[in-house]
Amino acid sequence: MSLNAIMNTATSGLATAQTQLRVVSDNVSNVNTPGYVRKIADQVSLTSQGRGAGVDVARIRLATDRFLQAAGLNAGAEAARQGVRHELYDRVQSLFGDPGGNAGFFSQVDAVFSAFAASAEDPASSPRRQDALFRTQALFDEAGRIGGQIQAVREDADGRIQSAVEKANNLLERIEGLNLEIARATVVNGDASGAETAQSALIGQLAELMDIRVTARAVGGVSIRTGAGTLLAGEGAATLSYTRAGTVTGETAFNEIWVTEPGGQKRSLLDNIVSGEIRGLVELRDIEAPATAERLAELVAHVADELNRAHNANSSVPAPVSLTGRNVGQGLESAIAGFSGQATVAVTSAAGVIQARADIVFSGAAMTVNGSAATPATFLTVLNAQLGGAATASFVDGRLTIAATGTNGVAVADDPADPSTKAGRGFSHYFGLNDLVSTDRPAFYETGLTAASAHGFTAGESLSFRFTGETGSKLRDIQVTVPPGGTVGDLVAALNDPATGVGRFGSFALAADGSLSFTGYGNPAPAMTVLEDTTIQIPSGVSVTELFGVGGGVRASRADGFSLRADIRQSPSKLALAQLNLSAAVGASALSTGDGRGALRLADAGERAANFAPAGGSAGGSISVSRYASELSGEIGGRAAAARNRSDTAKALATEASARQTAYEGVNLDEELVLMTTYQQAFNASARLIQAARDMYDTLLGMI
Repeated sequence: MSLNAIMNTATSGLATAQTQLRVVSDNVSNVNTPGYVRKIADQVSLTSQGRGAGVDVARIRLATDRFLQAAGLNAGAEAARQGVRHELYDRVQSLFGDPGGNAGFFSQVDAVFSAFAASAEDPASSPRRQDALFRTQALFDEAGRIGGQIQAVREDADGRIQSAVEKANNLLERIEGLNLEIARATVVNGDASGAETAQSALIGQLAELMDIRVTARAVGGVSIRTGAGTLLAGEGAATLSYTRAGTVTGETAFNEIWVTEPGGQKRSLLDNIVSGEIRGLVELRDIEAPATAERLAELVAHVADELNRAHNANSSVPAPVSLTGRNVGQGLESAIAGFSGQATVAVTSAAGVIQARADIVFSGAAMTVNGSAATPATFLTVLNAQLGGAATASFVDGRLTIAATGTNGVAVADDPADPSTKAGRGFSHYFGLNDLVSTDRPAFYETGLTAASAHGFTAGESLSFRFTGETGSKLRDIQVTVPPGGTVGDLVAALNDPATGVGRFGSFALAADGSLSFTGYGNPAPAMTVLEDTTIQIPSGVSVTELFGVGGGVRASRADGFSLRADIRQSPSKLALAQLNLSAAVGASALSTGDGRGALRLADAGERAANFAPAGGSAGGSISVSRYASELSGEIGGRAAAARNRSDTAKALATEASARQTAYEGVNLDEELVLMTTYQQAFNASARLIQAARDMYDTLLGMI
């Protein structure tokens, strides 16, 4: 070996040792830097014509383990998903207050019925009436507040989704920029470890937003795909796009989240991710919060309905001058048909003495009033004739009104032995003639309509549906047009048409009580929401979705629409706590001020079995209002606890995965000290070899 070869070998060793010492120095100086991955200088031997020619640093790389990195990214994505779900659902749960406290929402439900029970003990007591009314109004006010706040949480989640999308776009651009920097350094055999460390931190942030798969590129840098394989970075940066909905209500239909790959292919992001913050926000916004809102609305609607059931069976003393019902969402001929049983309309004086009465016997499409035959088309005419001018009945814009003449009042009651009924409600209750609680929209959807009933909508009007898959991505939007046929059966057939309706995704079915339900095909079945409904029924003015409660959004929106009837709120004496004595003939007293039997009906309304519809994952069924409230209280608390447990578990797994990754990739001072000593000795050995070569040069030169 020549002296030049010896010198070159020693010089390469010196340079290599210097590089290795610099790498160790960087590691030691960043021992406490979060996210820092230690560097490794890979040393290789150099040869020339089959002989050793020294050493060199082939590359400086990060001490990464792809398996640990993948495990850490997956665990971080799941922790972010469960964390945001717990955070937002905890806000939803806190809206209801302490289930065991006196100020919580569910305790107010029991307080309402207790207040009416107290009124029954002293029906003439104005303070007790006022207390019952105050508690009732407070309950509906609180329900409206909670319903609004649930939608506010959904709106917050929607805004955070847009922020997460913008953040993801920024991260992808920066990751792709570092890919170029790393590739340039790799080509010239430079040190790309700094860029790789920065890129690793960015990838960790991206993984918190969505689950991703990371693979190393041969030219340097990484290729990133979603869990389903959509390319996000590596051949250019993908672009995510989303437009938030603005003000969110129960009936809001949200936009799709799109991802456009570097090649231009546009896909649904939700079809490509299963975890991460974005997935957690979507699940809370589209599944968990709406389910709670639907359950709340179903509870509040039945509280109102059962109070109205009891109040319609009662009368104030004196009886009100007029009774104006709610909008039943259909024409009178459809609404009055289908009743069975008996009901009485009585006109009473201020002292409760009956001035005139009309005994109505229903039998489907046929009926009699005081023995005079009537049909749905002639019902009002016959009823007014039998009232003999003492009162007048009219039907305008979907509302039935019975008004007494002079200073008299009107009371309606069902026959105790054979009460009138249609779709589970009596005559007065069905039309809402003496409701205690009023609402600005249809509150129950047992319409009593049959397939042969006229639906009242104009042909050519339309409503649009959106179907989404299990992941929450859009499957298809479908617009259905009201058919020329005017019956409910024609409308249902048009909705179920496979070509122009929703028949490819599910079917609507009209139940015996006139309620309309949708059943999706497949397992899991697609979710249906209503995008737009421009239908208007004549004469009521309600839409198809409002009339039948189509979609969870319109059902959830009921929660903020209830309030005490204005005249009763202003004058508690108009609260109906007495019952009409149907055995009294014309000229006899049928109402008395000391009668508190009606208050007992109101107090017992919470224990009466009601037919709850499926809502928010609950199957519904026949259950009392108080029991439903209790179960809902437990369910909300259970869901909040489950969300907390899932979040804690996911965070623990993420912490463990991070700890294992850090243990392998992090800096160990003892190991670095050993390496530093080794490289120092290698440096010294190379320096001594240079000195020896110099001495040999000097000796040779001295011999000349």
